[in-house]
Amino acid sequence: MTDAAHSPDPVGPIEPLGPLARRVRRSLNGDHPGETGTMLPPFIDHHVHLQLADAAPAVARGIAAVVDLGADPGAIATIARADGLPHVRYAGAFLTARGGYPSGRPWAPGGSVRELDPVSGDADDVRERRHHALSGPVEAAVDEQRRFGASVVKVALNAVAGPVFDRATLDAVIAAAHAAGLPVAVHAEGTGMAEHAIDAGADVLVHAPFTDRLDDDVIARAAAAGQAWVSTLAIHVRDDASVAETAIDNVRRFHAAGGRVLYGTDAGNGELDPGVNPDEVAALVRAGLAASAVIAALADPWPERSPGWADAGVATFVPDPAPADDDLVDPDAVARWLATARLVPTEELEPR
Repeated sequence: MTDAAHSPDPVGPIEPLGPLARRVRRSLNGDHPGETGTMLPPFIDHHVHLQLADAAPAVARGIAAVVDLGADPGAIATIARADGLPHVRYAGAFLTARGGYPSGRPWAPGGSVRELDPVSGDADDVRERRHHALSGPVEAAVDEQRRFGASVVKVALNAVAGPVFDRATLDAVIAAAHAAGLPVAVHAEGTGMAEHAIDAGADVLVHAPFTDRLDDDVIARAAAAGQAWVSTLAIHVRDDASVAETAIDNVRRFHAAGGRVLYGTDAGNGELDPGVNPDEVAALVRAGLAASAVIAALADPWPERSPGWADAGVATFVPDPAPADDDLVDPDAVARWLATARLVPTEELEPR
């Protein structure tokens, strides 16, 4: 990649990589004196399970922060308070229907699931309960996660594996979470479950929909509502090519419709390369995300509203050579390059 391909200001943004990319060299006083490369914001894996996966290898390979989406609330709160990287935001327990996923799963840590009975009444009753600040089991479950420090509420809607919340109960959970200032992130699996979450106004789908090809109008509604999707494509690339193609196609159309895509791997779900996962990156590029959009998905501050929580004086450094401009649409080239990302103290990086 030549200087002529970018802004005439060598300290300014590297245009094909987005507004936050900078050409830098490492300090002569550091571990790799004079090494050149690209500085990017700290990267975030927006879907992990820290009770099931060691975060240290991911940090060693470029991940500064993570969002845990299902754990015992007390255990994850303790993990999040630990010094050093990664910085952690978390959901606490899965909220699910009585007997619903992932209750009874051997991999689900003790205390990581809260089963809720259906609420009585319809959507009007839910709004009335919220207006009068009436407390019930749903509100208590949401408040428990909040008191343990959760930044998001996780809901499981897996119709393949068991019962799921009906609309009134899902509405009640979303209303209680929003009243507490927390977004709602939904695991939607099974026919109609993504639509169920979209129609109820869930803020995030924690997996790009993979059960079925969603209709264009459903995707348009999700994007128009400002919903975000966490990618988690690499688990399908690993396990089932046809499912991967369905998920990638849904992401392609969601991104084209203006939808917000977040990078996430579901770390803890079987064997996955730690750090910036090349299969995840390649699948995102195949879904039509330019390199700049992949970087934006990696650096998105969700569930926080503003950037900075993943910073702590570090930046992502990706050494040269970066892909040539023509290669920034090549899934393998972008994946190979970003997979070399490492965290470096910002004070060790000098503009060039």
